Amino acid sequence: MSNVDPVVFYTSGHGFGHASRDIEVINALVRMRPDIAIQCRTSAPRWLFDLTARAPIDFHPVESDTGIIQADSLSLDAPESIRRAAAFHRDLDRKADEEARVLVQSGARLVVADIPPLAFVAASRAGIPAYAFGNFTWDWIYEDYPEVAAAPDLVPAIRGAYAQARGAWRLPMCGGFESIGEVVDVPLVARRSTRDPDEVRRRFGLPADGPVVLASFGGFGVKGVPFEAVDCLARCTLLLAETTVSRSGGNAVDRGGRRDGRVVMLNEAELYAWGYRYEDLVAAADVVLTKPGFGIIAECAANDTAVVYTSRGRFREYDVLVREMPRYVRCEFLSQADLLAGRWAHAIDRVLSKAAPPRPRTDGAEGVAGLILDALADS
Repeated sequence: MSNVDPVVFYTSGHGFGHASRDIEVINALVRMRPDIAIQCRTSAPRWLFDLTARAPIDFHPVESDTGIIQADSLSLDAPESIRRAAAFHRDLDRKADEEARVLVQSGARLVVADIPPLAFVAASRAGIPAYAFGNFTWDWIYEDYPEVAAAPDLVPAIRGAYAQARGAWRLPMCGGFESIGEVVDVPLVARRSTRDPDEVRRRFGLPADGPVVLASFGGFGVKGVPFEAVDCLARCTLLLAETTVSRSGGNAVDRGGRRDGRVVMLNEAELYAWGYRYEDLVAAADVVLTKPGFGIIAECAANDTAVVYTSRGRFREYDVLVREMPRYVRCEFLSQADLLAGRWAHAIDRVLSKAAPPRPRTDGAEGVAGLILDALADS
């Protein structure tokens, strides 16, 4: 295959999880076929691709879906989410015609979408095969909100778009996909650290023998958490990356990171500049404190790190993740009230006392990359 025949990824801009796992697939794909050309059409931040993709990507900022409207990682606005999604999909025909023209002009041979409905309508009109990739579909998410009654055309429009997919590569901890004909289940896609956790701890001044807790709240951050006054600091070290601190109203992060007692704050851009990656922090930590999301659960499973999680608002995926999570990681619930009051120690102690489940397969990126190459060979 020539590198003038690109694979086009449409990636949801909802949080960082969709982009992070797509980048892992792209990295695996480029390892298998170094001459392949990749185009990404997404509203996810470009810096995430620039920091973590291991090959050049033709990046185009495009709103491909509207996702869920969130004030932060723990609160969402269901009525506004439905209103924006309905407005977006009322104009789907025009958007799909524009995207179809782009696909034809780019010479695209395959579309992979995680998991914007727009991509499948556009690909169908361009005569290009398109495959869905993800662990949920947006019709499944939206139909769970009573507010969708005010937008009766929304879910049927999304299902009609998904029906135009050639097939789906479905991740674990999933929901939806009823509108897509051929569904293939794939293992977890996860970022896996290749560094010695002890070396990472030494590099960033983390203790060798005490529990390290990494606070990880994704692209939306979290507000109002008293990070420097939580009750576990007498025996734990708390690790924060800049994206968590800057979005949460915490202290400014000095260039290169700083330490304040048992709280270590790192500048995430500097982390990557020094040759480290976020998954290295996950692997170096004993516990990740987070809201449930596919990406962070998979990453903790891949790096043998325990999870303390809090609730994340009315989002249908949450119930599936909470039900399935114990199969993949040691986990313990922490209420939002305890999170915001800094009462963390009881949940951290409980999760560290648990036995780890069997290590799951986390080679989904390589599996999906292989499926992409197979699809290209058949196109």
